[in-house]
Amino acid sequence: MAAIDTGTQDLLADLDGGVLTLTLNRPEARNAMSAAMTAALADRLAWAELEPEVKCVVLTGAGKGFCAGGDVKSMASRSDGTVGDNTIDGAIHRQRVNQRATSGKLFAMPKPTIAALPGPAAGAGLALALACDLRIMASTAIMTTAFARVGFSGDYGGTYFMTQLIGSAKARELYFLSDRVSADEALRLGLTNWVCAPEELAAKTREVAARLAAGPTVAYRYMKENLNRAMAGTADDCLDLEATHHVHCGQTADHKEAAKAFVEKREPVFSGR
Repeated sequence: MAAIDTGTQDLLADLDGGVLTLTLNRPEARNAMSAAMTAALADRLAWAELEPEVKCVVLTGAGKGFCAGGDVKSMASRSDGTVGDNTIDGAIHRQRVNQRATSGKLFAMPKPTIAALPGPAAGAGLALALACDLRIMASTAIMTTAFARVGFSGDYGGTYFMTQLIGSAKARELYFLSDRVSADEALRLGLTNWVCAPEELAAKTREVAARLAAGPTVAYRYMKENLNRAMAGTADDCLDLEATHHVHCGQTADHKEAAKAFVEKREPVFSGR
């Protein structure tokens, strides 16, 4: 395991066996997002997208929480919601840039992303989790949009990701009322893929991440693009894109290895080519 310098203690990073683990590290504030954390997360995700050694990205939180979203205590000291000497227009642009570089990058990067939730995911923290391809929750963790409780409309793509995952009517309910969603309810709704005992979360995350890191990376790249485009495109768009990507993947070394392994009745060893 190799530790990676992020430039701040608010975000920890390590790379092990192709799995980049990014840990939101402000446990005393339930891992609320600081400016340093957001900037470092954006930087590491941009690096991970292009780094060939990174096969899978795991986002998690230190201590007993995943991420409480924005730091409400620091917000309370600003009456207009702007940052420093920024104008409203400047603040809106900064927010757009930050969102695209974090939750947007988790969603769009051509590599599998996993959110591992040891505890509560709220507000923008929930949006970060929903932006990932897969989610694993400790049985004691909860989700909540939280925005209505602090007079916000929502950010970091949460309204989009939640609507896509569970439908508009339920997403509106959870945003308008900001109720807490237990891990079991999140599983029933489709907001998470797995629920496990808190002491098993790390092991389950390693298991899933290792499987993805050892998988066919070229196929994953196009599989993820197909799935993302299917969320907004037409059936014909999806059919055409699938055809292009499927034929391309058929020319890869990974496909040829998998076909050979199938005939030889063994597990394939993928090379990412």
